[in-house]
Amino acid sequence: MSARDSSLRKDGWISCIPKQPWASGLAWGWKLPRKSGALAPRQSANQVKGFSPSVPRGLRALDCRWDYAALKGPLFHELAEVGKILARGIHDLAGVGKLAASGITVSLILVLVVHAQVTFERLVNSAKEPQNWMTYSGSYSGQRFSKLDQINNGNAHSIVAKWVYQTAATGKFETTPLVVDGILYATAPDDRAFALDARTGRPIWMYQRQLPGDIRPCCGRVNRGLAILGGKVFLGTLDAHVIALDAKTGAVVWDVTAADYRTGHSFTVAPLAVKNLIVIGISGGEYGVRGFIDAYDGTTGARKWRFYTVPGPGEPGHDTWESDSWKVGGAPAWNTGTYDPATNQIFWPTGNPSPSNRGEGRAGDNLYSNSLLALNADSGKLGWYFQFTKHDEHDWDATQIPVLIDAGGKKLIAQADRNGYFYVIDRTNGKLISATPYGKTTWSDSKDAEGRPVANKNASPTLEGHTVCPGALGTTNFMSPTYDPQSGLFYVTARDQCDIFSTAPQPYEAGHAFYGSAYFPSEESEPYLGFLKAIDPATGEVKRNFQHTSPTWSGVLSTAGGLVFSGDAEGNFIALDAASLKPLWHFQMGGAVYAAPMAFAIDGKEYVAIAAGSAIYAFGLP
Repeated sequence: MSARDSSLRKDGWISCIPKQPWASGLAWGWKLPRKSGALAPRQSANQVKGFSPSVPRGLRALDCRWDYAALKGPLFHELAEVGKILARGIHDLAGVGKLAASGITVSLILVLVVHAQVTFERLVNSAKEPQNWMTYSGSYSGQRFSKLDQINNGNAHSIVAKWVYQTAATGKFETTPLVVDGILYATAPDDRAFALDARTGRPIWMYQRQLPGDIRPCCGRVNRGLAILGGKVFLGTLDAHVIALDAKTGAVVWDVTAADYRTGHSFTVAPLAVKNLIVIGISGGEYGVRGFIDAYDGTTGARKWRFYTVPGPGEPGHDTWESDSWKVGGAPAWNTGTYDPATNQIFWPTGNPSPSNRGEGRAGDNLYSNSLLALNADSGKLGWYFQFTKHDEHDWDATQIPVLIDAGGKKLIAQADRNGYFYVIDRTNGKLISATPYGKTTWSDSKDAEGRPVANKNASPTLEGHTVCPGALGTTNFMSPTYDPQSGLFYVTARDQCDIFSTAPQPYEAGHAFYGSAYFPSEESEPYLGFLKAIDPATGEVKRNFQHTSPTWSGVLSTAGGLVFSGDAEGNFIALDAASLKPLWHFQMGGAVYAAPMAFAIDGKEYVAIAAGSAIYAFGLP
């Protein structure tokens, strides 16, 4: 044990530095075999400080002994050799040459060595780094638009799969990867996080959260992705923890508890890094939680502020709740918001009131459910709000990505809402500019003085049940839209589906589902159709339609190459012309798409990546 020094190097890359060369094929003389696959060594074989497979926070992704990582794939055999060269001194480029001669991937070594810190300044100026994808939506604006144009509508027909990474995870795969300086970071169901060489898809590290057996996710054991800041990536978990992982090793840096998962609290959202804060919204509206948005110090994990999305006594908006209904009022915040650096405001959407489909017992508008909130990034203080659906009785969460658009000298937010209307809002004051239906709607046939749709007398659920459009899944849902500044169009996945809504009393019981209703597809409204729609934010008019074989859960990406990318429920990844929505290419991935695509570039080559089935696919030109 005296042959090693466990102190961390200044650059933080190697956690164990030898004081003498390795024995032949063995790390510091430990008699341990090399292993491949996602297997953890026995606890008895790992009495190294900081590593324990029994720690409930999850397995460390990389042991300081290069020959024996906690979770390893074939790439770790190369990393073992990389570690030896680096420990001897990476300045000795002859060592790198020896690695190349032996078949080790030198590009990977260089990527790991030159990996730069992700600063707030880089995130603000992400448009200057189109080769990277550093936030959930690609930029703070939420536009999910890439300035890369190597793949374009002239050559899209020749796109090929470049690599595929199989996660072996089951369930809905909703992640959007991040790519920073050649490394891809992503998540999989059950709170698995991993880093890949973005050139080849080969694994660098993997972290697996050890979840309790009695977690209560409403809608699948899903996770939509990570945030990155400094030298760490950040993960929200299904047992309501926020975790910081070392971006180079996957090791846990800090782990904080946000809420009690046994009452239905969970995190499924990709956090948003703003300044030195990690902002994240809670899930659990189907369990009667009191929703909130948190901000944590990225360095220490200390909570800096919390904004409750259901106001308590004495707070503005509390009088929009009947009696004590606010205590179990819901209004979760389970999709990622956006940020305007010019005003230092975070724009975060919220979900349904609880119970989700029964209004009796919670009379009032039920603020701030189904709303868009403008929060001061430093304090969490509310600047303004806009409520899309007052006193919701149809589970129409407004947790769609709010997209920032600057047009005609105006600062706007566009949001295609689950209730079937496309909204444009002045983001300087929260005032409504327009609300236009973009799918089949029957719940509203008039508007109030502000131009907000008003529910008609036939909208509320009944004991017997009756048909309302859209259904509970909404005209759209969590699927990320995109705004293409070149075409000036907003592209969103949509569906035409109506449900029969019924209602009945249900007492609240902590940790149990709290719906107050039942709903199921209405035969009056078949067939159920799925679309990719192109909307003009200036008018709210649907300019183009591409009809899918069936409704899909895929998000959308637009690029400077005049393309729009999306997927479908049948497993196809599709490239369409942004102007006409004519399909130009597709690839069958073998699994339904629940994620949104993104784009990145390495060595001057553009890639487009998406999760489908249980794998991440990367595509490029031949």
